[in-house]
Order: sequence, then C-alpha cells, then structure tokens
Amino acid sequence: MLNDILKTKKSLFSDDVQTVLRGQENRNRRVVFLQGNLVGNVRSETRGVSARVFKNGVYGFSSMAEYSKSAADAVLKAATENAKFLDSHAPKGLPAQVSFGTGIVPVHREIIDFDQKRIIETCKALDDYIVRTYPDLTSRTVVYTEDSQDKILYTSDAYDGHITNPRCYIYVMMTALSKADNAPLELFEVFGGSGSFESHFKTIDWMYPAIDRLHKKLMDKVDGVYAEAGYKTVILGGELSGMLAHEAVGHTVEADLVLGGSVAGPNLDKRVASDLVTMIDYANTTPTGEAPLPVYLDDEGQIAKDAVLIKDGILKGYMHNRESAEKFGVEPTGNARAWDFSDEPLIRMRNTAVLPGTSTLEEMIASIDDGYYLIDTNNGQADLTGEFMFGVTMGYEIKKGKLGRAILDTTVTGIAFDMLKTVDMVSDKVNWNSSGFCGKKQRMPVGLGGPELRCKIMIGGR
Repeated sequence: MLNDILKTKKSLFSDDVQTVLRGQENRNRRVVFLQGNLVGNVRSETRGVSARVFKNGVYGFSSMAEYSKSAADAVLKAATENAKFLDSHAPKGLPAQVSFGTGIVPVHREIIDFDQKRIIETCKALDDYIVRTYPDLTSRTVVYTEDSQDKILYTSDAYDGHITNPRCYIYVMMTALSKADNAPLELFEVFGGSGSFESHFKTIDWMYPAIDRLHKKLMDKVDGVYAEAGYKTVILGGELSGMLAHEAVGHTVEADLVLGGSVAGPNLDKRVASDLVTMIDYANTTPTGEAPLPVYLDDEGQIAKDAVLIKDGILKGYMHNRESAEKFGVEPTGNARAWDFSDEPLIRMRNTAVLPGTSTLEEMIASIDDGYYLIDTNNGQADLTGEFMFGVTMGYEIKKGKLGRAILDTTVTGIAFDMLKTVDMVSDKVNWNSSGFCGKKQRMPVGLGGPELRCKIMIGGR
C-alpha cells in the first residue's frame, strides 16, 4: 500500500487553476502452468506521480516515474506551466469547472502482497486435479493473473481519497479434438474477482464443480455441429449480453465518443431497445450487493454515481467526466479513470449491465421451436455505429423447446440498437464477468454483465 506523502503538497496548488495530484502504484502478477509445467512466473510494478491542471478550457499534464515529494513538486510545477502556456496560445476563455462537492473518500480495499510460492503451489494443485480427473484432454492450462491499482488523490476543488482496486483470477483452459474435423477445441472458465489471493483461493475445492461443468461442455462440443447460418431466434447467454452492453452499447454512450459522433448522439430520449431492456453503468453497488469491480471515487476526484443509459428501451443518458458533464449541462457520473500514473483520465465504463427481467431460462428455451442458446464468447468488437461482431465459443441448438446438440465456434453480428428492439424475453438472473480489460487507448479493468436475452440475430455457419 502506498504511504501518503502528497497531502502537504496541496499548499502548492495555484489559486487560479484547478488541480488534481495523483500518486499511483500498479502491480501485476502472472503464473502459467502448461501441461503441468511452470512456463510463466512474472511480477512487475510501476510507480509514479502525476498532476493535471485545468485553466480556461485547457489542460496541462505532467508525470514522473518516481513516487517522492520532489517528484510531486516537479509535476505540479510542470503541469501548471503547461496549462498556462496552452491558455496563452489557444485561449478558450472558459470559466473554471463547477465543483460538485469536496471531502475525503478513504481506502476501501486492502492490497495484500501475497507470497508468490503459495500462488504457484495452488496452480499446481489445480492442475493435478485436472490431469487426474480428465485424462481425455489433449491439453490443459492453468493461469493465475493479478493486477492492482493503488492511488492517492488530492484535488483543489473536488474529493480527495485513497483508491485501491485489487483483483485476481485463475483461468482454467481445456482442449480436446473435434470429431467433425479433428480440429482443436478450447474452452475456459474464470475464477476470482475483486480482492486479494487469500480472499478467493485460500482453498480450491470449491472450483471443482465448475471445472467439471466446463469439461462436460467441452465433451459436448467435441460431438458438436456447425450452426445453420442466417437470421435466427436465439437466447444470448449472460456473458454475451454483457459483452453487448459493453462493446456495442457502452462505448457509444461514453460522452467523449458521443461528442465524436457516435450513434447515441442523435438518439437521446428515443427508443433504442424493446421496453424490456434497461441498462446501467453501476459505480459500486448493484441491487444484489457490491458491484464486481467497485469504483467509489474517480481519477478527477468525483464521487462515482450510477449512470442510467437505457431505461425501458429509451436512451436516457451518457457516462461523463467533468468536462463532458459541463458541456451537456449535467452532473459528472465519476467515469474518469486512468490505468497508469502516466495516463490522463478518460471516460471509461465501470460495471455495465443489462438489468434482469421476469422470465426463467427454462421458459425461454421452451418458447423457441428452432433456434440457438449461445453461452460463451472469447472476443467481441463494435464501432461507434453500434455495429458489432462477437465470437461464440459455446452454444446449443434449440429444437421444439428443448436443448439439442452443441455447436462449434461461430459468430453473431448485428447493429445494437436494431437488435435490442427484437428482445422479447429477459431472464431473471444476471451473470457478471469482471476478468477482462477494456482497451480504449489505455487498459482498464471493467465489469460487465447481463441476463439471458431472447432476440433475433444474424448467426454465422461453417
């Protein structure tokens, strides 16, 4: 955990500019077992300090890869000079940004530097279970990943705080050969979440049932068939609806991308989905408890608030930082986040999800005469028109209201605001995924989730 050496530096803030001083340490770990062999054992850390200064509509920024009082002095001086220089050459004449309160937000997660040897032993024990239980696999991989952000923030006119974001995961990957063409098929399961190694992996036997289910799905896929291409009625699993919420909708409603011309701009207060669809970017708390990756304070010193994006099918709002909120005449939602000490905060998602409905998965399956239940994805991409394409790594046929054969890898495509209008059933449970990164200019841990959605979508075949 970072020691606070920055508090006294608030006395150096200039009266005629708005200032954010941030000290930050990122720690990353990775352990990889492939076929029982330790092939990866990596630990890295970055640490530094940055300052961001706003004056008359322009920002000055400076950072230094050193966390010290002298480094704080240097970046404050440089960022202030940069802002005043830019203002003198390209003055916008804008007033200071409105303050939405001041105060202190304390640390909410302890970052524990756990013993690397214990991590290796845990991964090895998990690999031993897999090889002992499933000798029919052609390959297996166990990966431990950990990344944490530890930030100390001081501002001139917003909230100060100690922000910590630890998370860790174990990936279990299994490979077998398809009977259709003898091609390798891989599926994986992810365990873990926000918090330290000890909070998730003190024991590992709790993971065994999920690993058993993973193996069952893989064996189903070994006997799988190719999907029939075309415009089909499908059930999107929670992981896919979460991917849709993030990639195909979430990026279009980040206010900086709205200003850049995203499809969400002209659609505010218009119907973009069926009235069964509500979508929220949660800050730290969901209706069922703490969000997967809680954010309490953003990197501009704004209290993080939920951003309601779609309400009963109507596009209601965007995700904002201070600058975009002022342009749209609303309060900031606390979506400004930076990955490393040397990064400036950008508008980023936190925990973006479609809200649950009232149908059960069993009712949804029974309602389809000929379609597909699409469960897992390994990638997804979308553009600012909302057009998307997602890879599907696991799914099943639905024939006469019952699950049929597993299907081999395929893709689904569409335009989000068109596809969401076809949603006519939403399941009553949300599936969260928090292990990934969003790649908007800089990495950022994000949570995404959703219930099962019954909709119409274009699915690929062989």
